Amino acid sequence: MKDFRDLDVWRKAHSATLAVYRATSDFPKEELYGLTSQMRRCSASIPANIAEGCGRRGNGEFHRFLTIAMGSASELEYRLLLSHDLGFLSQDKFGVLTPQVQEIKKMLASLIRRVDMERNRALPA
Repeated sequence: MKDFRDLDVWRKAHSATLAVYRATSDFPKEELYGLTSQMRRCSASIPANIAEGCGRRGNGEFHRFLTIAMGSASELEYRLLLSHDLGFLSQDKFGVLTPQVQEIKKMLASLIRRVDMERNRALPA
């Protein structure tokens, strides 16, 4: 079992989630159960899946939860673009949040590769 708080990617994902919650607080009220809720859910899903994977047994399950987190990060990246194009998210906020999510995706990809290598080493030859 790993402590998710020790992972830089989890800390960055948690920080991005807080920023998404703050950014979506200004969205139109009619989007509360639409885009606002969707963005908050997929952003929170990233650190939540990293944390859940850390609490699972073995690298296979950890890998699976990391790939789910990657999917949520890709979803968030699109929803940031959509909210920007709809005029709900300012260029300034979009310009800060999007690179954060892209960095998280790169970090997740690196961690997934590392877990893959560890899994492959553990397999009998």
